[in-house]
Amino acid sequence: MSEPDVVVVGGGPGGVVLALLLARAGVPVTLLESHQDFDRDFRGDSLHPYTLELLDDLGLADALLRLPHHPARYFRFHTPTTSITTADYGKLRTRFNYVALMPQARFLDFLATEAARLPAFTLRLGAKVTGLVEEDGVVTGVRYRDKQGEQTLSARLVVGADGRFSKTRKLSGLPAHSLGASSDLLWFRLPRHPADPPEADVDLYFGRDQYVGLLGGTDDWQVGCTLPKGGYPAARDAGVAPIRDFVARRVPWLADRVHELREFSQTTLLSVDIARVDRWHRPGLLLIGDAAHVISPVGGNGILMAIQDAVATANRLVPALRDHGTVDPAVLAAIQAEREPAIDVVQAQQTRIERRIARSRERGKPLTPPGFLRWITALPGVRARAAKANAYGPRPPRLDLPLFTADQVTAG
Repeated sequence: MSEPDVVVVGGGPGGVVLALLLARAGVPVTLLESHQDFDRDFRGDSLHPYTLELLDDLGLADALLRLPHHPARYFRFHTPTTSITTADYGKLRTRFNYVALMPQARFLDFLATEAARLPAFTLRLGAKVTGLVEEDGVVTGVRYRDKQGEQTLSARLVVGADGRFSKTRKLSGLPAHSLGASSDLLWFRLPRHPADPPEADVDLYFGRDQYVGLLGGTDDWQVGCTLPKGGYPAARDAGVAPIRDFVARRVPWLADRVHELREFSQTTLLSVDIARVDRWHRPGLLLIGDAAHVISPVGGNGILMAIQDAVATANRLVPALRDHGTVDPAVLAAIQAEREPAIDVVQAQQTRIERRIARSRERGKPLTPPGFLRWITALPGVRARAAKANAYGPRPPRLDLPLFTADQVTAG
């Protein structure tokens, strides 16, 4: 096996997009994914307009959107007495004026298939990273285990894109510190019926001590119920009956199918966290996405931030490797400096929300959206501005498209 210039650890959105971009630029890259495929039940299924525009620049959006997906136009809050539309993506001035809700496994399969057409791309499935190779304090590769046994792979740079429980981060000695989260989420699926409200897309339904999050799909609904942080054991002991009752009360049009949640094994716990690493890099190593900064599910920003990290990283790595054949630590520091302000903004917003939820629980008050939202979202342009802020995030990087020209795209 030839040695790549870059090893990307982790086949999530950030890792796969980065590997695809590097391969399009002709940079030899190997993507290591610990699982045997991408077919797992992800909760992050939202592809924002930024992501769709990026893929359109690469000539891939049309093919991707031929796959089944749900175009979500609205983001709404619901209380027992009112409903508030906070964002209307249909008002965006873009061809992609919606959030495409698509199973993440389908999205990753699509990208990996496109990347496999490029001679510079190699995918290793079932490759579990076990160690970093270092020389004089510089990371020069990784050790991993697959069905052939222990393997070693050298590279000019190792990128850890392996998520919130990043093995690469643990091995690197770059610790993450939590910024605080007061809730966890319990996810499950309920079938979609033809008579379901056509405007339901991404909705939050608030109750007294918890809320229900709803994500639309082509065949079903993803339903997320909040739990107090650490409340999973108590919820498991109580069984699914309280969950069914809460969903039926808060989302009455789902009451006719909540009985299909029969066992607790049908649920998946998403332990919510907001955390960051102070320094995302060491000589020869870079962390991106949740490996560098864990994003809460609130707002569905995790995938967007990881993909934007990948774009910023590719923009800087390609010239460095083409011009110098190596990646100076200053390049890695520049990637963090470019992306960190946006991450700070997103995490600060999420931390404020978590603190508000915690205060409401402590005071025994109902969980509700801020009271001013009803009147402020009625003002002209507010829903469009909110949609734009969520669709692109703060300080979105733009792909340096000439670096990733189509003449690199040849069958491997």
